Amino acid sequence: MPVREISEEAVESQYQRLKREAESGGYHLNQDVNFTKDLIRGLLVNEGRYGYWACPCRLASGIKDDDLDIICPCDYRDPDLTEHGSCYCALYVSGDIFRGKKAPESIPERRLPEPERKKMKASISQQHFKAGETPLSYPVWRCKVCGYLCARNEPPEQCPICKAKKERFERFM
Repeated sequence: MPVREISEEAVESQYQRLKREAESGGYHLNQDVNFTKDLIRGLLVNEGRYGYWACPCRLASGIKDDDLDIICPCDYRDPDLTEHGSCYCALYVSGDIFRGKKAPESIPERRLPEPERKKMKASISQQHFKAGETPLSYPVWRCKVCGYLCARNEPPEQCPICKAKKERFERFM
């Protein structure tokens, strides 16, 4: 399938939108603007190919239900930011990397190979739970200031709603 040409205006527009959204949510885009725009160009190419923003650093299947975990921002962004300071493709970076307090490092791939993902998905769908019970893969964190909830290994650096710092979160469940 031919891929349409991505205009510089489209890339710049998406860059400005992503930058605003990242900053308002307590995140940071990579400071290397040319690198970041190349990633955005890859997201736009994938949108043209598949109809969604599949991560440009991973191989998408073209089946949206199978690729939900790698649609930007991907499921792995927050754990990668917490543990390594940037997401897998380095579109998003931690505050420490953004401010130059920490050097970027390589990020191991968290996404399971396709056969293992399918096996896990089938296993989860076959499990039976008591009424009202839900399996949680991650602890739930609650912002004590505004009540924002998120499920991940660690709370975010900053609440995306009220901008409270990480230490204002408590383990909720």
